[in-house]
Amino acid sequence: MDAFYASVELRERADLIDVPVVVASHHPRAVITTASYPARRFGLRSAMPMAQARKLCPHVVVLEPRFDLYRQISTQIQQIFQQYTDLIEPVSLDEAYLDVTENKFGLASATEVAQAIRQQIWQQMQLTASAGVAPNKFLAKIASDWYKPNGLCVIKPQQVQQFIYDLPLKKIPGVGKVTQAKLEQLQLYTLGDLQKIELHVLQKHFGKYGQQLHLYAQGIDERPVVASRVRQQISKEITFDQDLYLSACHDAWQILAEKVWASLEKRQLSAFGVSIKLKQPDFQIVQHSKRFQSPLENLAQLQQAILLLLSELQLSPQLRFRLVGIGVYQLIAIEQKIQLSFWSEMH
Repeated sequence: MDAFYASVELRERADLIDVPVVVASHHPRAVITTASYPARRFGLRSAMPMAQARKLCPHVVVLEPRFDLYRQISTQIQQIFQQYTDLIEPVSLDEAYLDVTENKFGLASATEVAQAIRQQIWQQMQLTASAGVAPNKFLAKIASDWYKPNGLCVIKPQQVQQFIYDLPLKKIPGVGKVTQAKLEQLQLYTLGDLQKIELHVLQKHFGKYGQQLHLYAQGIDERPVVASRVRQQISKEITFDQDLYLSACHDAWQILAEKVWASLEKRQLSAFGVSIKLKQPDFQIVQHSKRFQSPLENLAQLQQAILLLLSELQLSPQLRFRLVGIGVYQLIAIEQKIQLSFWSEMH
């Protein structure tokens, strides 16, 4: 979806269509969740602190987020997808992979399916979507951004090599600033450059991810579209009004654990993995996660896991933080959890 949260809000505010608009809370230390396309022309983008955004664009219009509405519309969009295929892998509220090797309408090509879905979303929701059509997930994701907003980019199998040769490495999923800097130290800037490097060299510099880079350089991505009804993770965060020392964050961890546990219970889920996140005043992020051998049984276990992760980080008591968050991942339905424990008792 194109600038999803902002686009949803602008459906009801036609007067703001050509105005720089961001969706963000009015908390003194809020960050942008979505920026409209006029706002992006001023350099505004998601995750940017509002204080910085106002300096770049003093006349920006700030709209309070309505996440329940966005979730509801996301569900309606998923229902449109389901008319065409059952192989849907949601990535977030506004993004998903669809495998349309076979589709329910018998349309002749994936391009026709993408056109039909985009048209239906527009007719039913008055929202625009951009699509990437390609032989695999890696290329489809890149193609989906190619002609945003309201665009369609098709990469046919015979066009793959030509398409990827000059592609900047920062376009690759998983290549952040640190990896990009390491690649540039090796004089690698495009996928074409990467094609000239042998696998063992990439593995030496990037470990396991080196193999993934090697495959991407050939345009290969064999990950299937995994149709999943269960959410991949649940996370909650708190941004403080002022920076706090770690010792003062105790109540925040307690509140977050209770909120996450309530979300798990509401959805009849448990989790194998727990993660924590701390953001420093300079926006540097400290993260740590751990997967346990058996799923969490109760709130107390989640609280113990958080304390364990904090102790393993060995953070200096002198550090201050502007935000803390916790998440749970590798989720499992409660009935599956019961089956697992029954299986382990039997064996």
